[in-house]
Amino acid sequence: MATTASTRRQFLTLLGLSTVAVSCGTAATGATSGKGQTKTLRYQGWAGQVTLPELAEDLGYLEGLKLEWVGNTISGPQDIQSAATGQVDFGGAFNGAVVKLAANNAPVKAVISYYGADKYAYNGFYVLEDSPIRSARDLLGKKVGMNTLGAHSEAMLDIYLQRGGLSRAEIGKVEPLVVPPVNTEQSLRQKQIDVAVLGGILRDKALATGGIRPLFTDYRLLGAFSAGTYVMTDRFLKQNPDTARVFVTAVGKAIEWSRSTPHEEVIARMTDIVKKRGRNEDTAPLKYWRSYGVAETGGRITGKELKLWIDWLADRGDIQKGQITLSDLYTNEFNGNANSSSAPKSGS
Repeated sequence: MATTASTRRQFLTLLGLSTVAVSCGTAATGATSGKGQTKTLRYQGWAGQVTLPELAEDLGYLEGLKLEWVGNTISGPQDIQSAATGQVDFGGAFNGAVVKLAANNAPVKAVISYYGADKYAYNGFYVLEDSPIRSARDLLGKKVGMNTLGAHSEAMLDIYLQRGGLSRAEIGKVEPLVVPPVNTEQSLRQKQIDVAVLGGILRDKALATGGIRPLFTDYRLLGAFSAGTYVMTDRFLKQNPDTARVFVTAVGKAIEWSRSTPHEEVIARMTDIVKKRGRNEDTAPLKYWRSYGVAETGGRITGKELKLWIDWLADRGDIQKGQITLSDLYTNEFNGNANSSSAPKSGS
């Protein structure tokens, strides 16, 4: 499972889609135009968790639209790749992965932020309480378990190591490993990995058990920020504008519902959703949920949360400077929650 220095240099290669593959996938979306706009949205879920679209559907915000679950994922890059190739109708990932996908000529557009970091919702890099690891340099030769490579966690790790004064060659000696989220805590406690990336309910469950401490968190590293967006293909948006508008607005409303509703009520609703969908999932960890962490009202996109990663990837040499035009990367056009005078202008 260990990565090599050469594979680490190829940050986000999970998203190395060919133009041909993307074109073929989007041509086969099955979406229809005009009055025949699709009313069913295919998507991937996350085991034991309630995504914002699932919450929006349960709250009745999707109006006449329906979600069609096609399976679960543990990888944002895989999810948006599936959206780009038409296997699902929307997918979500870390914004750096969205930028990289677009840089590979995938005809996609970010339409709404869906997760982020705040004092409640954050990803932490945890070590055992008695671990000698205390600094970035202590990670040389160590294994860091995360849900997927080339996404949020690897980006945060790279930034932490850079700020810790490690050279590019030294950073290559730190080994990020893919570990399924449900197994990450156990892998740390059994010392199969040296550092575990934990977030959300899995993080709080592990903290409640005790015996671990944070080395750093993305919130401490960068402050509060929206970290990931849902994307749809340009083709889907052109052929299904009304469907997209209902969907995006509903997700934004669900974000605000989760903010304004008493914590216990949100958890009760999520627990009920998981039980009703019948996927044989454990609902106990849901009690640790705190926030989706989206920074902006209604999930609207300001552009800064994407520009950060355009600049960072360009500085690393993963994309060319000027390869991505920010205004082509996102839009607030379909977000009814962003239509106030104070809302940033659409990126399209």
